[in-house]
Amino acid sequence: MFYYFLRRILFIIPAFFGITIISFIILQFVPGGPLELELLKMKMGTGEEVGTGSAFYNNTIPESALNEMKKFYGYDKPILERYSIWLTNILKFDLGKSYTYNEPVFEVITSRFPVSIYFGLIGFIFTYLICVPLGTYKAVKNGSKFDFFSSAIVFAGYSVPGWAFGAMALIFFGGGSFLDVFPLGGFHSEGFESLGFFEKITDLTYHTILPISAYVVGSFATLTILTKNAVMESLSQDYIKTAYLKGLKTKRVVINHALRNSLIPLTTGLGHFLSLILAGSFLIEKVFNINGMGLLGYNSIINRDYPVTMGILVFSSILLMLGNIITDILYAIVDPRIRFK
Repeated sequence: MFYYFLRRILFIIPAFFGITIISFIILQFVPGGPLELELLKMKMGTGEEVGTGSAFYNNTIPESALNEMKKFYGYDKPILERYSIWLTNILKFDLGKSYTYNEPVFEVITSRFPVSIYFGLIGFIFTYLICVPLGTYKAVKNGSKFDFFSSAIVFAGYSVPGWAFGAMALIFFGGGSFLDVFPLGGFHSEGFESLGFFEKITDLTYHTILPISAYVVGSFATLTILTKNAVMESLSQDYIKTAYLKGLKTKRVVINHALRNSLIPLTTGLGHFLSLILAGSFLIEKVFNINGMGLLGYNSIINRDYPVTMGILVFSSILLMLGNIITDILYAIVDPRIRFK
């Protein structure tokens, strides 16, 4: 098993190379790149003056200025050479400098970590705390009215995207057309630093409820039904019938036997824990104006801030591949019968 995981870890290298080179090439050929946007601003008279004033105001770009801009954005070299330079810098832990924020990409990304970890971790925990007991109870009450109505609610929530649910929640509870119960967005209120400890907790909770609801609503159906099916399969096994014949109570049979042996399908999501808490959600963070990894990624794409886009790709791809390895490890821990070769 050791050699299996060693191979999986070594496989990260070519996988990372493939992911980054494909993404890098695609970004270089996408219309409306950073150089094109800057030239457009200059021709519209909204950029900074470059070269002689007469040339600038006549909406013509001096050749020398154009060459300097190409050099700044790296377009003066062939695309494979650009990628090799970028990859070399990555190996030196240098993600480049953001076009938008004019700061090192690593600092721009890591400054958003606390916000994304906060929402991602809470959303992840709430999803499992709600969906696993709900799916287990649905398995026990399979075919009942509770099972029918809860399934209707779960799938209704699943059919609504998280960002759309968040927008509707703001309309109903954020001072839109109905109730003014929760704030319109943000991570905390103004003057947060001057608040006391319990006031800070209250303020964070106040700003967390709606975004977390939007984060987890899309996961309800998948995890709940997965839990229900896994527990139902376990309940149909002979050892469960034997447990009932021994006089064990239903609660003990379900928790100690059926649920315990249904954990293998549930470990799939646990393996991607790292990527979930850092990836964020582009549209949900945009709706609630949460300055996390999701909103940063959204803005970097819109603004064609390719160093930040590639930096986020580096973090997310590595975490995703590590998550797959963690999933296999959890499989082996939960079920000792699993042996990887």
